Amino acid sequence: MASPIVPSNSSSISISVADDDDSDELSRMRARVRRKRKKHHHRFKNNFSQRIIRFVLKYWTLLIFLPAAGLLIFEASKIGRKPSLDDAKVSEQVIEVRKPSFQADLNNNKSGGNLNRLDPVTHIVGGVRERNGVELVQYVTQSLWIVSGCLKLLPYEELQHLDIPIHDDFSGPVKNVVYISEKDTRHIGGNITLSGQHTEGTRFNLFTGHQTFDQRERSFKVNETAELHCGFYSENSGFKISDEDRSYMQTCKVVVSTCAFGGGDDLHQPIGMSEVTLEKVCYVAFWDEITLAAQESQEHRIGEDHFIGKWRVVVVRDLPFADQRLNGKIPKMLGHRLFPQAKYSIWVDSKSQFRRDPLGVLEALLWQSNSVLAISEHGARSSVYDEAKAVVKKHKATPEEVDVQITQYRHDGLPEDKRLYGKKALNEASIIVREHTPLTNLFMCLWFNEVVRFTSRDQMSFPYVLWRLKVLKDIHRFPVCIRKDLVNSMGHVRKAKPLIS
Repeated sequence: MASPIVPSNSSSISISVADDDDSDELSRMRARVRRKRKKHHHRFKNNFSQRIIRFVLKYWTLLIFLPAAGLLIFEASKIGRKPSLDDAKVSEQVIEVRKPSFQADLNNNKSGGNLNRLDPVTHIVGGVRERNGVELVQYVTQSLWIVSGCLKLLPYEELQHLDIPIHDDFSGPVKNVVYISEKDTRHIGGNITLSGQHTEGTRFNLFTGHQTFDQRERSFKVNETAELHCGFYSENSGFKISDEDRSYMQTCKVVVSTCAFGGGDDLHQPIGMSEVTLEKVCYVAFWDEITLAAQESQEHRIGEDHFIGKWRVVVVRDLPFADQRLNGKIPKMLGHRLFPQAKYSIWVDSKSQFRRDPLGVLEALLWQSNSVLAISEHGARSSVYDEAKAVVKKHKATPEEVDVQITQYRHDGLPEDKRLYGKKALNEASIIVREHTPLTNLFMCLWFNEVVRFTSRDQMSFPYVLWRLKVLKDIHRFPVCIRKDLVNSMGHVRKAKPLIS
């Protein structure tokens, strides 16, 4: 419409108003409403998220517990019910490498005392012994280790029919080993008097015989018949075993052995063996009276049949050395003297739990590689001289003892090379697998005499004896990962008590 005409001299102000002002204002109001609705919706979402977060933070333990409880109940119902044919097929496919020795566990539960904290736990359902969930998980884990670990064992079915090779004719450079005793007066000479078990100033005694330095040198010379000191020198030298235990040890053809002197370790039950193995292999643990008292104080008692679980426990009396570590070298190194009829042996330190089938281990580490001795490479060091420094640093022996040994080895020409015969020069001796041949028996006697003459740290003397003997080439020095496959390392439970003479 037309604007009014205002005289020019008028002081009034004329304002023109467009026709679309109302529509613009309405549009702006609608936009504000939309923006407000949008903000309100966003705030609603934020509040909802915050409530969810607060709920989760407040009840997170319950949210985790309920699914876990449901899964546990489901697994328990599976274990409790009788497995179907389909379940059996699946189980056989998943775990076909090794079957557990259920019946063997029943037949060999010879004592109520069981000191193995990793042993499987079972229960009775309808008169049948069945595994619980913990053991099932452990069993599957063991089977997977066999498949994926460093150590490759034969399947269970083949182990069941595995024959133990027996060699009566030895083709090596050593045909026979003669052990010097106090009856061999030609070896004593002069008017030497062998007195007391703990002769002051030396560790040679009635058990070891007083090996002279010249006799030491002659013992390294390889002949068809080797004559040397090898413990058990005198009938009055100690390390006394009952006639009943000795008779049992005479029956062993294959033996797994360990020892705990001074009460420092518990007895860890072996696992992972087949039923046939339990019929063919002896498991023997040597204790002294200190360990016996320590275990009895914890209600771990030897049964009337002399067994605790799968271990035949042999209590040794009148130990010959004040040093308990040195006493432990007797069953570790002189197994061929303790088990004269045995053809094979596996030594396991008392701080470890053996978890593989012994026959499978012999097949994998000896028979496949045509070896007579198997031992692990050292995991941390490669040189004897580096090991000597570590022994002193860790206070495993006195600097004076180590210096005497290393000085002698340097004088004899032991090289400082970190490799010997293509492998690490230094070895870790917590597991020793060997065939009892004249050559390996000679080696173990030489090794034992070195730890008696010098320090008890057998890792220092093993490479020296191997280097001096020279003819022992059929030795399998396996990598550290195989050692870890063979045992569970449990560690020492308590400090071992010294022998008080």
